[in-house]
Amino acid sequence: DITEETITARLYTAHMPDPDLIIRPSGEVRTSNFLLWQSAYAEYYFTDVLWPDFKTSDMDAAIDVFNRRNRRFGGV
Repeated sequence: DITEETITARLYTAHMPDPDLIIRPSGEVRTSNFLLWQSAYAEYYFTDVLWPDFKTSDMDAAIDVFNRRNRRFGGV
């Protein structure tokens, strides 16, 4: 039988926790197939800042936005 657990166990990231926050720099508003399975319940933060210019203050802003979100993990 194929279950969520059997799929998860066979991913390259099986030994890692799923991400809670994914930061998407450069003004792009798409996932680009990045960690599709693992990011099912992740929060996304989109920013126009280019990755080479991403500073500690940009990270602080992303974390601040993340901390203010009401995470429902698929619930309504």
